[in-house]
Amino acid sequence: MALKTRTLKFRRTVNAPPAEVYRAFTNSTALREWLCDSAQADPRKGGRLYVWWNSGYYASGEFNALAPRKRIAFTWHGRGEPESTRVQVSLAEKNGSTLVTLAHSGIGSGKVWTKVTQAILHGWQIALENLQWVLETGQDLRLVRRPMLGISIGDFNSKIAAKLGMPVTEGLRLDRVVDGKGAQAAGLQKDDVIVSLGGKRATTFSTLVTALQGRRAGDKVKVVFYRGSEKKTVTMELSPRALPEVPATSAALADAVSKKYTEIDAEFVKCFQGVSEAEADHAPAPGEWSAKEAVAHLIATERENHAGIADLINDDERWSDNSKNPTNVPARIRATVRAFSTVPALLEELKRNEAETVAILAALPSEFVAHKGTYWRLGYYLLQLPDHAREHLAQMRAAIEAARKR
Repeated sequence: MALKTRTLKFRRTVNAPPAEVYRAFTNSTALREWLCDSAQADPRKGGRLYVWWNSGYYASGEFNALAPRKRIAFTWHGRGEPESTRVQVSLAEKNGSTLVTLAHSGIGSGKVWTKVTQAILHGWQIALENLQWVLETGQDLRLVRRPMLGISIGDFNSKIAAKLGMPVTEGLRLDRVVDGKGAQAAGLQKDDVIVSLGGKRATTFSTLVTALQGRRAGDKVKVVFYRGSEKKTVTMELSPRALPEVPATSAALADAVSKKYTEIDAEFVKCFQGVSEAEADHAPAPGEWSAKEAVAHLIATERENHAGIADLINDDERWSDNSKNPTNVPARIRATVRAFSTVPALLEELKRNEAETVAILAALPSEFVAHKGTYWRLGYYLLQLPDHAREHLAQMRAAIEAARKR
């Protein structure tokens, strides 16, 4: 006797052509923009599908039916789910829009399936809302709605923990807090190490993102952190996130990013005026960067930008779980400092790489810009890069000041 199963059905009309909706379900880059945090997809019959979230949930399966612009079907077996289920997506063009019908079938009955069924129902409701928003506006609601703490996160390891007198070696060490944001208002300071937020573990960027899921600006959460050897708890009010306005064309985006680079580059030149090479080489403490190493990190960031943009243009974004930052690899940073050695040479190399980033943006193919979610995500990231550079500018100044106090 066959066990009784149920099917959950969802319908949503998306103001986008069927080809874009089809891509959203079959392309690894597009899947990250509305559904998950990382993905691998091989859109052919029998091809693999793997989707992963920062929360630790993942699902795997394979495509068993593909009809471009019309139909996608794949199996689905999520972490902790009793057995594999099936997903079928039908697309129908309607007055220039696409009617999306999704059926998730093979869901079992009984107590073991109760929470799973609720999670599947809630998950697809949220995901399909985001699918519509991404394809129509480009904006990812997970970013648009996510609040911010107002912190800059620095490296943290056993050596840094020992220096700071910390009893823990895992956590989010604050490089600084942003004026006027929730972390500063709650009394958090540089070198505090966060370990928990809202009752959830928050010791890495990924776990922090997970802890913030479902939160909105204005929510109040308990933050557990260490200041030296002392464990503290404060209540923080989450701050709203300021979103950059992404220009509609690649030429306008290139121009906007170029202007931001010009502004921050002028600040770098000013920072290093009257600074000797020896002062720029000085690291304030073991495990901390010198001013030159901070510039080398920014050079590495731009080089990663070039590779990342190329991946997006190829519509084949490389796999990442966001756990490791290739721009922070000590050997890489030291090699860049050795290769360029002087402050003028490092700053000139940074400018060359920034110019290449701008040139790539100006040359973005029109078909790339037409993928609204991918284009918006790229613009959202690049328009905030100067803020990232400005955080390191403060680090450079601190390193130079420490050198002069020796």
